[in-house]
Amino acid sequence: MAATSAAVLNGLGSPFLNGGKRSQSLLSAGVAAKVGAAVPAPRRLIVAAAAANKKSWLPGVKAGGNLVDPEWLDGSLPGDYGFDPLGLGKDPAFLKWYREAELIHGRWAMTAVVGIFVGQAWSGIPWFEAGAAPGAVAPFSFGTLLGTQLLLMGWVESKRWVDFFNPESQSVEWATPWSRTAENFSNATGDQGYPGGKFFDPLGLAGTTKNGVYIPDQEKLERLKLAEIKHARIAMLAMLIFYFEAGQGKTPLGALGL
Repeated sequence: MAATSAAVLNGLGSPFLNGGKRSQSLLSAGVAAKVGAAVPAPRRLIVAAAAANKKSWLPGVKAGGNLVDPEWLDGSLPGDYGFDPLGLGKDPAFLKWYREAELIHGRWAMTAVVGIFVGQAWSGIPWFEAGAAPGAVAPFSFGTLLGTQLLLMGWVESKRWVDFFNPESQSVEWATPWSRTAENFSNATGDQGYPGGKFFDPLGLAGTTKNGVYIPDQEKLERLKLAEIKHARIAMLAMLIFYFEAGQGKTPLGALGL
């Protein structure tokens, strides 16, 4: 247990999670030298990048300090509107992990919301009673289904965990035995949590495939990132409402009078 805790803490404090060092373009002024002429002293060119305007979750309020405009959020993350009243993102390492967790939970929530509506509309069985319906898990027993799910999900989640701390470490032949080419499961966009490629973007919504090589479109990718995180947050709120409704024996379709 102690070794595991040390490994986790070491991973959270890794250079990757803390942002790392980004390569910067070196700009220098050209110096013309003529024969017999003195070479002028080199000039230093200072380039200042204009920071993007930070968006606020309370745009009409200018006061409030870190409650309204946290200094540790710079607006660079998709959907960052400066909402962090508990200060969870003060540590850059944990901020990256929380964004990863938000993405994963949001994607599951979006899938669940669609499944709840479609499942009840198709079968007429409330989503919180579907597992108890006769034949719901047939031809498997509940124990077999649960064990299989824990085994498969545990394996997939462990690979995601390792890849988070060591990007691209899982896109190797031995880690993808079902695929002849490890490149099929590599990160084609270079952004953590957005693998892209023909397997994770088969419709080419955020890029194109030319001669078998996936080329991301950064403009489309950024727009889809923002759309996804907005829909993910709405879906997570919807699931929270569904839980409260289920506690009262109600369903989403029932609440809508359908």
